[in-house]
Amino acid sequence: MKRIEELYQPVERPIKIVQFGEGNFLRAFVDYMTDVANALGVFNGNIAVVKPIPFGSLERFQKQKNLYTVSLRGRKNGEAYVENRVITSISRCVDCYEDFASFLELARLDSLEFVVSNTTEAGIAYDPSDRFDMAPQSSYPGKLTRFLYERFHTFSGSAEKGLVILPVELIENNGRKLKECVLQYAAQWELKPEFKDWLQNSCVFCSTLVDRIVTGYPKGEAEQICEKLGYQDELLDTAEPFGLWVIEGPKDISERLPFPKAGLPVVFTENQKPYRERKVRILNGAHTATVLAGYLMGRNIVRECMHDPLIRKFMEQVVLEEIVPTVKLPHEEAVAFAQSVFERFDNPFVDHALLSISLNSVSKWKARILPTFKDQYRAAGKPPKLLTFSFAALMAFYQSDEWKEHALIGRRNGESYEIHDDESVLNFFRCNSRKPVNEFVRAFASETSFWGENLTEYNRFEEMVCGYLSDILEKGMAKAMEHVLSSEG
Repeated sequence: MKRIEELYQPVERPIKIVQFGEGNFLRAFVDYMTDVANALGVFNGNIAVVKPIPFGSLERFQKQKNLYTVSLRGRKNGEAYVENRVITSISRCVDCYEDFASFLELARLDSLEFVVSNTTEAGIAYDPSDRFDMAPQSSYPGKLTRFLYERFHTFSGSAEKGLVILPVELIENNGRKLKECVLQYAAQWELKPEFKDWLQNSCVFCSTLVDRIVTGYPKGEAEQICEKLGYQDELLDTAEPFGLWVIEGPKDISERLPFPKAGLPVVFTENQKPYRERKVRILNGAHTATVLAGYLMGRNIVRECMHDPLIRKFMEQVVLEEIVPTVKLPHEEAVAFAQSVFERFDNPFVDHALLSISLNSVSKWKARILPTFKDQYRAAGKPPKLLTFSFAALMAFYQSDEWKEHALIGRRNGESYEIHDDESVLNFFRCNSRKPVNEFVRAFASETSFWGENLTEYNRFEEMVCGYLSDILEKGMAKAMEHVLSSEG
């Protein structure tokens, strides 16, 4: 079988984007979108990739002339969907540890307009040991500051040569936090005041929100997929069809990055908070409200939950009736997003394990469910029954005093499973799981270190949780779920 670089050729275009990170996510998200926009004639620009960490290799990129395939697999409009696309949008890959000169050379490109990064959530952090004369600096913000100073110096501080910075790291206000780090380095290194003014006035640091499940290189299926493609591809990258990129910044950015004109799911806004809230409350909230109960009902992956009529009914009701009304976007938008979430959860190509989603469920309930719970409580004057049931399901899942190597051991139909969370959470359940239900619930709901408040102060909450947990323990999760769905609340 031939290789991808024997059948396809790179396409030369001006480099407009420097990308810190060569990982699966950026390649199936930003690089894919850039390629689509190029092909449809709304953007004419390629990407230079910078490997921002000292380990790893760019050998496969060099071997394949920076060509690779993105395979989007999932459901669209209820039907199975597969799209395979050869990506030609990467012009160059640079290892800034082995070739720092080439890294700085990118900063001097006249055509450059954007910097994109995905250096993990820990990547946007200030390291006071970074120095200007290091080659390179250890932190990503340190490298970026040096890169931006090189550009400032090359073009004599021209306002027209400022860059748009688009971090996609999964932290809130990622653009603002990255800018704070860069300004901190500019001060620490005592760089020219004119450079600090250029950063403030000529560069734009956007906070962004991204959403796409990227499953990367499909080890078990790669040979079969390559047979269908008709070529070998060592950089094959798989992902779901759904995508969303919300970019918070001034309006003129959309003119410089006109991806929506190519039909791409990019939203430019002056406030990304409602979109972040929508994702956390609906997508993440649907997981947290449902999967622990689903696991105790014998399901192991998300797709199995979607094919179980009872669990699916519970998920749809909790999302559409209790979560969606609290999202601060037009109702139709929130409902459409919820429907897309149900379709994504039913992806036939992704086996998303419930136990992996179960990690740190106590803090997840606080972040993903509690704000919605409180909004519903304020609106109705009583606890929302299905979100309250999810609290009881969490307790049932965690209820154990059996300990083994940093994990609690739960039991499902005689089989064991591991429960992983912060040590304080696990210790709580070790010490309280054998108490009578009413004492157990009161202790958990009133533990302010978990919730930031005493949940027993919400009228009827404690009583409802006790009833739901008793039902689960006495009748089983399925019967308890049937009962709560049919009850008045």
